[in-house]
Amino acid sequence: MMIPAIDLIDGQVVRLFQGDYQQKTQYQYTPKERQQVYADAGATVMHFVDLDGAKDNTKRQLSVLRTVVDHPSMTIQVGGGIRSEQDVKELLALGADRVVIGSLAIKEPHLVRQWIETYGGDKIVLALDVRIDENGNKQLPTHGWIKDSGVTIEDLVDDYIKVGLKHVLCTDISKDGTLSGTNVDLYIELCQKYPSIEWQASGGIGSLDDIKALIGTGVSGVILGRSLLEGKFTLEEAIACWPTR
Repeated sequence: MMIPAIDLIDGQVVRLFQGDYQQKTQYQYTPKERQQVYADAGATVMHFVDLDGAKDNTKRQLSVLRTVVDHPSMTIQVGGGIRSEQDVKELLALGADRVVIGSLAIKEPHLVRQWIETYGGDKIVLALDVRIDENGNKQLPTHGWIKDSGVTIEDLVDDYIKVGLKHVLCTDISKDGTLSGTNVDLYIELCQKYPSIEWQASGGIGSLDDIKALIGTGVSGVILGRSLLEGKFTLEEAIACWPTR
């Protein structure tokens, strides 16, 4: 399944280079317009990141998100600075189908485990950014990829799977934003080890061949951001090259 991704700042569709707010590309259409393009092309799931909310959760773009979360034909997942249960409740009440949680899942796992138990595994997506070290350990850095948490992805998933974890969006940091291809071996390994998880592959997709390389890995979804915005291929082409279950 192809999952188009849109990042939002001040109600605008943007892309950041390597997560740097100072290196921003802004696109000349509204989130709602771009979402409809993706819906018309056949997307059934969409991923939104509220970058204002990620910076300061008191500045969450609720009025903008309200225009896109309640879609008749799409499952909508939303992330960006989820720091409290109130944030989760707010986004679910707004109409989001899934709430995406990143660094908090590493820093305060007891909290996020409770949320999965409370709201159900289908309502929570863990967004895990992996840095693979020279020994092949899949580390999960925090604080904008700077600080090493001392936790591996296997440590974390082993913990969360006990409470019903279902969705994980996994990004190899070294591939993010590069359009140079994705880490196929990483996804093969994770999907084989945790077949009950619906894995979303993210980072590095720059061509249809990069998507085709993920066929057979076991991932359930492929996040497409910059590649679609920059016209490397169309969403229709991406969907056509992915086998239906």
